Amino acid sequence: MNREDELLKRHLLDLANTAYMRQTAVYSDFLNLWELHIYHKTAEEFPPIRREVFGGYEFAERQMVAFLPDALSFDWEESDAGRGTFPIQCLVVRPRNEKFTETLSHRDYLGAILNLGVDRSKIGDILTEPSCAYVMCQEKMGSFLARELSRVRHTPVMTDICQIDQISYTPRTETVSGTVPSVRLDAVIALAFRVSRSKMTPLIEGGKVFVNGRLITSNAYLLRDQDLVSVRGYGKFRFCAPEGQTRKGRYFTTLERFI
Repeated sequence: MNREDELLKRHLLDLANTAYMRQTAVYSDFLNLWELHIYHKTAEEFPPIRREVFGGYEFAERQMVAFLPDALSFDWEESDAGRGTFPIQCLVVRPRNEKFTETLSHRDYLGAILNLGVDRSKIGDILTEPSCAYVMCQEKMGSFLARELSRVRHTPVMTDICQIDQISYTPRTETVSGTVPSVRLDAVIALAFRVSRSKMTPLIEGGKVFVNGRLITSNAYLLRDQDLVSVRGYGKFRFCAPEGQTRKGRYFTTLERFI
């Protein structure tokens, strides 16, 4: 573990201990996949309190961690697994004039936000649609971004705060089907991205593959139904349990690949 990882680990432990000692809810910044891996590795060192992760919507890649003392567990259950209590706001960013807008990418929206001096850890996922983008952010950043984010590249935009449960975003996916010799991680990733297993091996061993936010470095890791797999540089997909076997013993497998 390098110095930055160690600092993050200590920070997460400090947050957990604060929640435990003060009996109050404490939240982290948005964590990326590697930072979530550090969080999961630290699990055994946290005090005996409840922990949850959420990024504003299902399948979010960047997520906050909530540290909750026992006294708040009931309220947490009553509020849809606590999701409504996370300090997350959603912004919708739209062109002021659709006739003269450019084609804007995730990088364009993120660049415009960071150029305002906002730290990346305060921003969650950015979900792009043809006519707008949804930006997850820390609650305390919502008003600032709604006021200051007025241009993305050369396109004038209007930025409004919306309710998370009101966004109409549905991740675009495509179905990938085929057979695999087993549900080993390397075999399933090769099917998902239509590449050879040998090409996936360096990615797995090099720390580029995460399953449900946890770093997996073993090619032989066995996937389970509904596991969410993220491969840096390739994308992510949801694994569905095999539906049967061929006469040669291969497994019929279907995946939902995010596009």
